[in-house]
Amino acid sequence: MEITRETVRLALYIFGPLVLASYVFGIYRMDDPNQLWGGIPESWRSLNTACMFFSAAGFLIMWWFYLYHWDSAVVETIQWPWSDGVDGGHTRLLISFLLVTIPSMFWLELTAFHMSNDSTFSQVLVIGCLWLVCLGNILLGLLAWGAHQQGIASDTIWPIIGAAMLAIQVIGNDGIIWVVKYPW
Repeated sequence: MEITRETVRLALYIFGPLVLASYVFGIYRMDDPNQLWGGIPESWRSLNTACMFFSAAGFLIMWWFYLYHWDSAVVETIQWPWSDGVDGGHTRLLISFLLVTIPSMFWLELTAFHMSNDSTFSQVLVIGCLWLVCLGNILLGLLAWGAHQQGIASDTIWPIIGAAMLAIQVIGNDGIIWVVKYPW
């Protein structure tokens, strides 16, 4: 199957809303949604929430440049910073975006599962899920850096900025701080 711009768009049109729906559904089902904050102090929560919106804006910046602003043929040429080639950019984007969206759909449910089971296995599931999202963010950032190195457009700095914005929440707040602070 050939992965095209339309394939990546369709995947994000499906999985993007499913991420949001999983949060709404998951929070609605919980007896005490505040438990999801884990060990994050109350004084940090408003800043963390602001980072969530900032991060979402970073995701949308990358989404816009990769899937709407730049020519599809140019996006297809995007490579990892260490590789050369002329195709496969959409496949790399699809993998990267799916590593962000699919585990994000399961984080809340896995955390609720851990709260009810409190086992090492459920802890590994939650942390692994969060770290898959981190990996997806890193891959999106590497693709942005690869596009910048290739000079595919004059505005290649924006997806790098978008990846950095996403990383504040995904890697910093969720992948590191939340994992360390959560009362496992």
